[in-house]
Amino acid sequence: MVTAHPLPEGFTEIEVFAIGTALLVEALLGFCLNGLTIISFRKIKELRTPSNLLVLSIALADCGICINAFIAAFSSFLRYWPYGSDGCQIHGFHGFLTALASISSSAAVAWDRYHHYCTRSRLQWSTAVSMMVFAWLFAAFWSVMPLLGWGEYDYEPLRTCCTLDYSKGDRNYVTFLFALSTFNFLIPGFIMLTAYQSIHQKFRKTGHYKFNTGLPLKTLVICWGPYCLLCSYAAVENVMFIPPKYRMIPALIAKTVPTVDAFVYALGNENYRGGIWQFLTGQKIEKAEVDNKTK
Repeated sequence: MVTAHPLPEGFTEIEVFAIGTALLVEALLGFCLNGLTIISFRKIKELRTPSNLLVLSIALADCGICINAFIAAFSSFLRYWPYGSDGCQIHGFHGFLTALASISSSAAVAWDRYHHYCTRSRLQWSTAVSMMVFAWLFAAFWSVMPLLGWGEYDYEPLRTCCTLDYSKGDRNYVTFLFALSTFNFLIPGFIMLTAYQSIHQKFRKTGHYKFNTGLPLKTLVICWGPYCLLCSYAAVENVMFIPPKYRMIPALIAKTVPTVDAFVYALGNENYRGGIWQFLTGQKIEKAEVDNKTK
């Protein structure tokens, strides 16, 4: 199909199509997997526990990331952003809200697992709801700041989606990035690191390893690390010398989070997987007690 819109600067026809296709695949796969996680939680009584409420929070946030990626994929196939400057601001806000909520919820799951395996204390519904609400409100606070002037949302290099503008690298950007990365990447990462290290030591003493304790933190670092590295480098050097197509790679990697999280926190969870199987087939899960253990 012939379009009147020219190719974005720095991209070839095949590169634009490849990025759009990658975004579409990531969006559809992640949305289906996390949608299945959400529906199973709603339909299967055994899955509705305080611990799994935090897993549900991750799935909800990751579905939001998928919707954001789907809009970006659609715009990529059009070769331009069709929703105007206001739409760009909304898209950037929505992307940051869901991404930060996903990271915070992952840290909340780590905190819960630490207490479950190391202190043998059970998470109460009131605490789980409070943690989930806090994760989303905390994410909303940081996501709204660029709309109020601290930081700024603008087009990504392909100019078919929007995110935090790192092209200027001015003081406004640097101060926002420093605070953002500290409270939404370093601190959650530290919580996950210390929690899973303690759990690993506990497993090593008992000789029974319930799940891979290194996988959640590796997911955080591998999926979000390249994007954080690019933004951090922009705080000290001008990144505009990097070709636009290479600056799109960290964003594409970050969009894999919903699919990876689904395997780490839901499908990789023996009991949650049993609940999903019950929803799909009608066969009862064997264990009545369901927690958020990852195999």
